[in-house]
Amino acid sequence: MHTCLFNRNRLLALLLVIGVILVVYYLLPPNQLDNTVPWPQAQRLGMANTKLLTVNVTVQETQNTGTFNIFYRETLPPAKDGESIPPRLEVLLLHGQAFSSKTWEDLGTLHLLAQQGYRAVAVDLPGFGNTPHVEIGKADKDRADFLLAFLNGVGLQTPVLVSPSMSGRFSISFLMFHNQRVKGFIPIAPVGTNDYSAEQYRKIQTPTLIVFGELDTNLGVQSLKNFRHLPHRTVFKIPAAHHACYLDEPHKFHNALLDFLTKFQ
Repeated sequence: MHTCLFNRNRLLALLLVIGVILVVYYLLPPNQLDNTVPWPQAQRLGMANTKLLTVNVTVQETQNTGTFNIFYRETLPPAKDGESIPPRLEVLLLHGQAFSSKTWEDLGTLHLLAQQGYRAVAVDLPGFGNTPHVEIGKADKDRADFLLAFLNGVGLQTPVLVSPSMSGRFSISFLMFHNQRVKGFIPIAPVGTNDYSAEQYRKIQTPTLIVFGELDTNLGVQSLKNFRHLPHRTVFKIPAAHHACYLDEPHKFHNALLDFLTKFQ
């Protein structure tokens, strides 16, 4: 008798737990649920899913060698008829001070690029997102070599480099020291443009799309002033947008991005 009562109570408790789980599941907002489709299944369904990956990056410095774990997100063109499609182009997305690689996922940029046939990689720079703080050196060459090591680590050959705000500390030095590894450059009001001379900019032959918001009277104006010395440049000003103009007007930014990428095909 006591055993039956005990088993019945256990059954009721189990059913109660299951009921609570179902209620929580259906009441939570969609963005609180992990509804990511596994990558192989996403390929079969023709979806451009995001892979979350970590790569070991080894940077050779003057005194020693440093090996770091760097987190990044990646999308590839969706498979067609069960076969992987070679990407038309590679795009590397950096991020600003208050952001990370997830910004490009939330904005839909990673998904959009994959749907258009591109390989898109968004990295968490050292000390941001899921990448821990690492000492890579303070010189411009150190940051350029770090980014070069990341490209080599993930197998990026000559990507188009998208660089907003703070990430200019990495991208502009990379452009100066390793411009042969950059097919195109899209600076979005980056920092660090004052660190180089007009003559140094004139030597860069990389096609560049200069993006800034109309209301960004600080870095937007400053970066445009310095980048005007780049010989192969076009300018895209986003009306009524602030410093993070790609967040204010993602549709306009994406249109300009895709239009620029078509120039390399």
